[in-house]
Amino acid sequence: MLIDMTLVLIGLVCEDLIIIGDERYSKVGGASYFQSFVYEKFFKDYLAIVNASNPDLIKEFPDESKVKLILKDNTHHFINEYPNNNNLDIRKQSTNFANIPIKKEELKIIFDEYDIDDDSIDAFVLTPLNSNDFPKETLDYLRSFDVPIFVSLQGFLRFEGEDNSMILKQSDDLDYLFSISETIFLDEGEFEIINDVNFEGTNLVITNGSKGSRILGVDGTSIKINSVQCENIVDATGCGNSYMAAYISTRLNSKTLIESGNFASLIASEKLKMFGPYRTE
Repeated sequence: MLIDMTLVLIGLVCEDLIIIGDERYSKVGGASYFQSFVYEKFFKDYLAIVNASNPDLIKEFPDESKVKLILKDNTHHFINEYPNNNNLDIRKQSTNFANIPIKKEELKIIFDEYDIDDDSIDAFVLTPLNSNDFPKETLDYLRSFDVPIFVSLQGFLRFEGEDNSMILKQSDDLDYLFSISETIFLDEGEFEIINDVNFEGTNLVITNGSKGSRILGVDGTSIKINSVQCENIVDATGCGNSYMAAYISTRLNSKTLIESGNFASLIASEKLKMFGPYRTE
């Protein structure tokens, strides 16, 4: 099955509960879901591979034909709670820690179906929810394609605590993950956790909410990216994923680190103005 596609997004779709002050919203969520809306606008040649037990979830993506579901026996459920609706930089997160890893054998079937090989794609984007989502065997398989791998680090740091709470900590496989990644996306709190990891061969994009972001390049450069101020903040959920997708879209179009960071900051600010994923209409 041939499609025009150069970017393969691998991650999850989940059922989200958003709590902002006294208000509660249930909706589709997950990194792949939020990122797909940005790619649909700025990098149309993509395929999103997601795992869940509910096939109806992929109907919420901007183009269902660009989504391939790995059917599982469970679905990730995720809660984003913002106790102060005047400061959406502060949030509490929890999840059901569904044990539904993306396996090499599952990807191989899809890659064969879509004729995916080194010559047909430009990059992989990995967006796990928790530390179970990408076994090392799966990472080994993706590395064998010899294309850039962009990674959202957050999920690799998430381990289960009490009452479905999340504990962020450094895992034993992070050095390997960094060694195979072209760019790692994380926030300032997560950066403090990985102080023992060797990231000299990897670009780091480090976000810090309304304070902006910074990029540490493999050549030793350090670039400060200012946030684009947003006067009317509606919904911060998915903002980091919108930033990541905008950055990757720009980089794959041969733009510089600073150009990619500034564009990502702009799109993240636009996303803050709307409920749900980034949209242009």
